[in-house]
Amino acid sequence: MAGASSGMPSRVAVLMGGPSAERDVSLVSGHECAKALREAGYEVVEVDCDRDLPARLSAIRPDVCFNALHGRWGEDGCVQGMLEWLGLPYTHSGVLASALAMDKAKSKEVYAVAGLPTVTGVLATRDAVEAGHVLPPPYVVKPNNEGSSVGVYIVHPGSNAPRLAATMPDTVMVETYAPGRELTTTVMGDRALGVTDIITDGWYDYDAKYKPGGSRHDCPANIPAEIEAACLDYALRAHRALGCRGVSRTDFRWDEALWKERRGLDGLILLETNTQPGMTPTSLAPEQAAMRGIGFPEFCAWMVRDASCNR
Repeated sequence: MAGASSGMPSRVAVLMGGPSAERDVSLVSGHECAKALREAGYEVVEVDCDRDLPARLSAIRPDVCFNALHGRWGEDGCVQGMLEWLGLPYTHSGVLASALAMDKAKSKEVYAVAGLPTVTGVLATRDAVEAGHVLPPPYVVKPNNEGSSVGVYIVHPGSNAPRLAATMPDTVMVETYAPGRELTTTVMGDRALGVTDIITDGWYDYDAKYKPGGSRHDCPANIPAEIEAACLDYALRAHRALGCRGVSRTDFRWDEALWKERRGLDGLILLETNTQPGMTPTSLAPEQAAMRGIGFPEFCAWMVRDASCNR
């Protein structure tokens, strides 16, 4: 692939939008990445993805596809498989890693084999969830294969079983609620960049992630050295265990009260790994890259240079 630094800017198709519940976020990520890649010297074509995507890519003939899709279809191995079929190099993780990370039940199995700490979770039908408590409260109900805290229910002690929205799937993940602070770590290639403490007034839901003022990011996090080291280690191990490529971001809950009582790492729980983290200049992954002296255009350009098939 000819890089921007060679004097022959490559043509990059930035894939964004799509049909998932995270379409709007993806459009923002895609526009910002396209802007950054143009600044880095690449020829960029922005592509709002739909079912005619193979024909459109055949017409555009990009050197690389920058995957800025979020949620199902773009993050679960589907688009990755199509790009493999077309022989188009692409960014982020490949087919298997994307599918594993998106499937919360399967990724938990991978984490367990890798010795990474997670909360108890079971798959249950929506009928079973609405009929009674599948786990002792407090617990969390969420889709097994969505991201961005889409469709998350927290069931507190003393509450009735939840009534799920019609948009929820027939099978959902039910997990023991993990109290504490929300921490996250980005992995870029073979290194973990840092730890961010995400501060909100309540649950870190979709609005807290994407609405102005919904959350505040402390980067780097003001946490004990042993917790920081564990986050960096766990994120890199999760990235490798799932077979991720390029950039990923792993989210944690840290029970500070339990840590003060016991010390050690008992209160640190791995929640999930995101193979397509948000990609605006103020998103969590770019913030951590900036903390390491990597500006947003260079961060995006690194992903283009890292792109390949057979990921």
